[in-house]
Amino acid sequence: MNLEFPYRIAGTGLTSAVDDHTHLRDLIAQVLFTAPGERVMRPDFGSGLLALTFEPNSLELAATTQFLVQGSLQQWLGHLIAVESVEVTGIDGRLEVLVQFVELRSRQRRTESFGAPA
Repeated sequence: MNLEFPYRIAGTGLTSAVDDHTHLRDLIAQVLFTAPGERVMRPDFGSGLLALTFEPNSLELAATTQFLVQGSLQQWLGHLIAVESVEVTGIDGRLEVLVQFVELRSRQRRTESFGAPA
């Protein structure tokens, strides 16, 4: 059973559960949008992506951000996914992250899009 993120109680009064695909998407979102130092027992968990939101836009920043995000996903979820590519863009005040990866267990290629307010 995979717990839904964020944690909540279902209408049945039990813990809300999700399927494997949704759980994996939730795990990726946690890595992307958690700032290092935010988790007490894992101070190095996260990608630091949101800290770069207000930096001046440049090709160097885009490349750095992509490597940072890809490295964080490989570090924390490398046992579940093989990251193929990461694209990070700022669109109309929102940070958009496109992650292409292969699920190691099922060998399925997936592309997921994530958004966070800038």
